[in-house]
Parts: sequence; C-alpha cells; structure tokens
Amino acid sequence: MPALIFAGLVLAWGFTWFALTLQVGPVPPEVSILWRFLISAACLWGGLFLTGRLTPAPWSAHRWFAPLGAMLFSMNFLLFYTAAHFTPSGIISVVFSMATVFTAFNQWIFMKKKPTARTLIGGVLGVIGIALLFSEAFTEAEREGSGMMLVGIGLSLAGTLVFSLGNLVSLKATATGTDLPNAAARAMLWGSLFLALFALARGAPFVFDWSPAYVGSLAYLIGPGTLFGLMAYLWLVGRIGPDRAAYATVLFPVVALCVSTVLEGYHWTPWAMAGLPLVLLGNVVIFSGPKEAPARS
Repeated sequence: MPALIFAGLVLAWGFTWFALTLQVGPVPPEVSILWRFLISAACLWGGLFLTGRLTPAPWSAHRWFAPLGAMLFSMNFLLFYTAAHFTPSGIISVVFSMATVFTAFNQWIFMKKKPTARTLIGGVLGVIGIALLFSEAFTEAEREGSGMMLVGIGLSLAGTLVFSLGNLVSLKATATGTDLPNAAARAMLWGSLFLALFALARGAPFVFDWSPAYVGSLAYLIGPGTLFGLMAYLWLVGRIGPDRAAYATVLFPVVALCVSTVLEGYHWTPWAMAGLPLVLLGNVVIFSGPKEAPARS
C-alpha cells in the first residue's frame, strides 16, 4: 500500500506545476492560495462529518495545528509564489527537491535521528539527477542575468526549509491523539486564517476568476493537489518516515518535466537524459534498504 500511495502522490504533485501556471492572472497569489485551502478545508470538514469521522480535538493540540497550518498550508506556498517572480519554475522545483536532504538533517537536529547512509546516498543521487534535468534552465537564466536569481533561489530554499519542518510538526500534531484527517482539517483553517491576514495586510483584493482555465486548475489543486496529495504525503510521513516520504519531492519534478514535454513543448537535452536515470537510481537506493520502524503507531 505505501508504494501505491507514493506513486499516486508523485503523479498528483507532478501535474500541479502546470496547474499553477494556469492560476496566473488577475487574482493575487495569496488570494489564490487562500481559495485553494479554504475550499479544501470545507471539503475535508464536510467529508469527515458525513462519514462520521469528525472527532473533537483538545484546545492544547492547536499549539501544533497552528504551526502545521502555517508551514504546510500557507507560508511555504507564499515563499514559492514570491520566488516565481524572480526564478523560473523549473529551477524552483529543483530547489524544492532538496526537501529530502533538509528533512534528513532536520530529523538529526531536532529528533537526534541520524540519516542512514542509503537515505543520504539516494537523496544526493536524486538531487544531482534533478539538477541535470534542469541544467538548461540554469544556463538560460545565467545568460539573462542572475542578479535577482539569487533572491529567487533564497526564497525557494526558505520555502523548502519551511516545508521540511512541517513534516516534523505533522508528527507532533498527530501524536496528540488526533488522527491525520482531523489534524489536517484544523491545520488548513489555521493556514487559511494566516493567508487572509496576509492578504489584508497587503491590501490585496479578494477577487475570483471564473475563467475555465482558472476554475479547472483550482479544482485540480484542491482535489489531487491538496485533498489527496497532502493527505497522502502526511500519511506516508507517519508510515515510512519523513526522510523517505520526502523523496516524493525529488521524483515529482520528473513528472512535471514530462508534462512540460507534452503540453509546453519542452525539449530534452543530453544533460536531461543523463539526469533521469540518476533520479530513478536514487529512488532504488533508498527503497531497497531495510524498512525502518514507523514514526508513529
């Protein structure tokens, strides 16, 4: 089952990069993110209520729900959207693939859990492979002038760090006795609140775009991208550990690259063809090792 969930997650998140490009328009980024998670939260709350799985949570647990919402449902997306103003999305996806390494070292720092040799070797192979896949994007950006490129990469690194820290917070949020769907439902509301306050502080208009492209991409980001994607990711964090679950962030840029090939006319280079086998090899190295104990029961 974890292998099937992992594969579905990689596919679902691989298409989100193209969906995000369809969100660009009259709606401010923070407001688009707000609509995404506000509607996702409503769907999740409604689904839990209709299936009888909505359970109360102690108020003390919100000390973990709030930072979980800030890290996974608002702050990291704001950083990536801002980075997109300075850096091509392909480079951002390369930086985001570093979540594997970030998560491994965050576990070492905060949980005193040293990363395994297989995790480190597999992660390094995957990151190198992704860098090769997008080497042309780096070259083109350098030709055009990389003055603001460093700003975009810095914001992308910050977003990746926030995302990896959110992995660890998710373990604390579910350790309070609240199951994953109920914890995520509350965290999404916290994330929506942070986004609304940020939009108000910036004076951003709360508008909506009814064009088919915007509505369709928003529906995809809510369904496969959020309700399935993030729930599957957090489930994997609990079952196979944050370090292995984070490897999905190395693989889904490969899917995004294939989508670009079909829908955006991406041309494969020799460097890209050399990078893809490295990504797949890194996946084999990590998952061929002995299974670790689950992070939680």
